[in-house]
Amino acid sequence: MTLSERSPSELIDHILARYHAIHRQQLPELIRLARRVEQVHDTHVQCPRDLADHLEELHQALESHMQKEESVLFPRIKRGGAARGPIAVMRFEHDEHHEALDQVMVLTRDLQAPADACTTWRALYDGLREFREDLVQHMQLENDVLFEQALVQEARHG
Repeated sequence: MTLSERSPSELIDHILARYHAIHRQQLPELIRLARRVEQVHDTHVQCPRDLADHLEELHQALESHMQKEESVLFPRIKRGGAARGPIAVMRFEHDEHHEALDQVMVLTRDLQAPADACTTWRALYDGLREFREDLVQHMQLENDVLFEQALVQEARHG
């Protein structure tokens, strides 16, 4: 069964396990690696300065976003309640997350580590690449599948 064939409740359970839980593991480690790279390689011309601070801001925004989904939107969708307003807010915040990911790409020169990058620097960029892919997939699944199903469900019962 593809994700688009799953019920909204099944999709929510998948999103919580596959994305929310994983993001909560990824970001603290990426922040730690970024701080280390910035401290050790501060004088390197390609050092991703301000990356750790940017990732901390993204972490706070994403955590707040996921909390709203978990406490307000997802229970409402599972109950079959009206979700149009919260969905609009979540989509707006998804756009903000995309902008934050764009800034990561700017700060890291498109995740291209310099030839002389250490193991930590390479691990940071590999982790950022994985996080970016996960977050984009996560937002796309919500925007294109879950939210659309919820809006159809709302229109039927509306």
